Amino acid sequence: MLENDLIAAPGSALGDAAVSMIRLSGDGAIQLAASIFKPRTKKVDLLRVHSHTMHLGYIYEQHERIVDEVLLCVMRAPKTYTREDVVEINCHGGVLCARRVLDLVLKKGARIAEPGEFTRRAFLHGRIDLTQAEAVLDLIRARSDKGADLACRQLTGRLAAGIGRLKGDLKKMLIQIEAEIDFPEDVEALSREERLAEISSLGERVAALLKGICLGRVYREGLKTVLVGKPNVGKSTLLNMLLGEERALVTEIPGTTRDIIEEAVVIEGIPLRIVDTAGIRESVGLVESLGIDKAKKEIEEADLALAMFDATTGITDDDLLVLDLIKGKNAIFLLNKSDLQHKEVDLQNIEGCLHGRPRLIEISAKLGSGRKELAEAILNIVGAGHLSGESVLITRRRHQAALEKVKENLDAAYLAVNVDLPLEFVAADLWDARSALGEITGETAAEDVIGSIFSEFCVGK
Repeated sequence: MLENDLIAAPGSALGDAAVSMIRLSGDGAIQLAASIFKPRTKKVDLLRVHSHTMHLGYIYEQHERIVDEVLLCVMRAPKTYTREDVVEINCHGGVLCARRVLDLVLKKGARIAEPGEFTRRAFLHGRIDLTQAEAVLDLIRARSDKGADLACRQLTGRLAAGIGRLKGDLKKMLIQIEAEIDFPEDVEALSREERLAEISSLGERVAALLKGICLGRVYREGLKTVLVGKPNVGKSTLLNMLLGEERALVTEIPGTTRDIIEEAVVIEGIPLRIVDTAGIRESVGLVESLGIDKAKKEIEEADLALAMFDATTGITDDDLLVLDLIKGKNAIFLLNKSDLQHKEVDLQNIEGCLHGRPRLIEISAKLGSGRKELAEAILNIVGAGHLSGESVLITRRRHQAALEKVKENLDAAYLAVNVDLPLEFVAADLWDARSALGEITGETAAEDVIGSIFSEFCVGK
């Protein structure tokens, strides 16, 4: 793979649509386009037109055979997505037109782009850093408006700017330390307290970024939420209520749900991957038992459990089994069927079984009541209620791992200063912290890491 060789790929999904787009980037993009394009206006010469202009005409093969009527956009380096010459051919939608244009472009000397190669070239040519490249993918895959907002903030470089400020402050500290090492008689040394305060301040800023990792990942990946409770408690009815449609079968017969049902829903900007599971109970047949085993596995892997109890029956032995299964999990407790008469239920006794967990939320999944309270509880449990409009959240495990290394290096530097180790030890720890920050933005990221990131992209991006 040559860095600037000519690549091409569909820039839109192939299928029935008004318009499909084929994108070219690299050396010779405009020349290739000119060789297969006949403008409707004879005065147009693609080799001489201004950058970022659109031109109506025909793509044709040999012997004047027209392939399609197109709008062709010429964009000249360096003010393009890849900082190379870029041509976008907007042809008629559908598989056939786009494929015919792409086949002709490849026949004329371009090669098919690798996954993410357009964005990778933007990164390699310095137009974006690695966090912005990841934000492109996050924006494409966003599952909620808030997730898209966070991706847009990262795309504009807000995370990169924050990392850049940390790197800049580390550089200043290193310059001071190295000057003290090399010119001890000419440079006024910082006191131990001053240096400890500087390192501690940096550590607090890194810790603040790490604090938001869980919420950031929720917005990017979705919160895996499992509905758990005994049979006929109303889990499937709650799923249908949240989805706003009859997705799960609801009957009066206990044990109707025997397999896993998973659906996506957005509640107050939080994307949830909701899993409806088989009812948990002791005495069951073989088929239902397999469903319960699957339910237990889903509970183990879930980020959040919505534990449901029946207001008409009170706490039963099966409910106690449910409580035991979700022990230690993030959980919200729902008292369903609260619209019905439930003289047998003593709320104080039920809450006593929850061992100090948050109070029960009374709902009626059938009537739709309690949805607002449930949404507030979900926001609180993921910490979204404290998210400001200007917040920058860490959304990827890669960023988390790098920041944890930074924190470890800063802690080591703090300890080295505190026990009066030579400044060379402090400098080594600070250099390692700075290098770890560079992994986030891409300056010091390993080639296999970079390759892995761009392999997640589609071919045309």
